[in-house]
Amino acid sequence: MAHWLLKTEPEAFSLDDLKARGQEPWDGIRNYQARNFLRQMRRGDEVFIYHSRVATPAIVGLGRIVTEAHPDPTQFDPQSHYYDAASRPDAPRWDLVDIAYLAHCQPPVSLETLREMPEFSDNPLVRKGNRLSIVPISESEWQAVLARVTLV
Repeated sequence: MAHWLLKTEPEAFSLDDLKARGQEPWDGIRNYQARNFLRQMRRGDEVFIYHSRVATPAIVGLGRIVTEAHPDPTQFDPQSHYYDAASRPDAPRWDLVDIAYLAHCQPPVSLETLREMPEFSDNPLVRKGNRLSIVPISESEWQAVLARVTLV
């Protein structure tokens, strides 16, 4: 089993939204490196949900991958913000996975805290200018975060 961190802006889609829905497609990924990470995800992989573009960016909860990567239908919808005119149904460019809610983290683990943790010293999340919405998480990083939180 692998571990991942998925960034989301809570005004667009929050951990509470995921909890309310139970399961949701993680769509709208339009970065090739992030898409390639999506394609590596396997059913049962666990993810940290990270709220970005907030006063205190932080890991706020956990989810689980419930479907492996498959074409993101928003790429074919001209009404969608994520429409890609160059993508074709017979050769889709963009994928999504379905995520299920697992738990909230109490307290959330802030980006500032992650930057202070030796386990995260090489993780791209803590580097200035990182814009990836999906980041692989090592087993030591995963365990270091879980040791700081209560899952509720």
